[in-house]
Amino acid sequence: MEERCLELGFLPFFRCGIPGFSIEEMIAREYWFTDEEGAWEWKGPVIREGHCAYGKFFNRKAGFVSRAWLPDWINYRRSRPLAPNEDAAALDDVVMQVILSEGSATIQELRRMLGFAKGRGRRATAVPGAEEIPEEEKIALDPILTRLQMEARLVIADFEYAIDRHGNPYGWGIARYTAPETLYGPLPADGSPAESFGRIRDHFRRLFPDVAESKLLKLIG
Repeated sequence: MEERCLELGFLPFFRCGIPGFSIEEMIAREYWFTDEEGAWEWKGPVIREGHCAYGKFFNRKAGFVSRAWLPDWINYRRSRPLAPNEDAAALDDVVMQVILSEGSATIQELRRMLGFAKGRGRRATAVPGAEEIPEEEKIALDPILTRLQMEARLVIADFEYAIDRHGNPYGWGIARYTAPETLYGPLPADGSPAESFGRIRDHFRRLFPDVAESKLLKLIG
């Protein structure tokens, strides 16, 4: 998985509308969603190697972006805010501020820190705006985290698992979110967001010369 990400620069985890361009299609069936250790278990180790960033980057679905392409990806994606209105954008910023202040957080930790759920741990109501979040929006963290990943403001730093009495991990991994700069350090890009988009678009066109432009643009975002 890591080698393919480094080779292609971008690697969606799931089918994405471009035939063959996903881990789901590249990997042997016995390593995809079976009892055997496979792609789902390898995500964390690939992230920890530090060469590929992971998050919901492609049409709100997960995938990898290589470190080499991450500066351009961030430069372009952050120029395209996805919040549907000012209230949603303000809520996104509150969640982002909490994660930045903590360094990283799981969704469960965010719910506790923002006062969305009962539990131990510091509440982050000191963050400006947190105490003003409407009650009906207090459980809608999933779409916020997805938007922040699509905007390249967040990446997944790792996955954490419950441990059984024998010391073995089990269940679904819990994503830990952080800013890409927190994980990798400064990530400056050369030029404007439009120039970054041009480089990404040209790269995708070289990878997939026969794919319709509309499909490439949909994936680039």
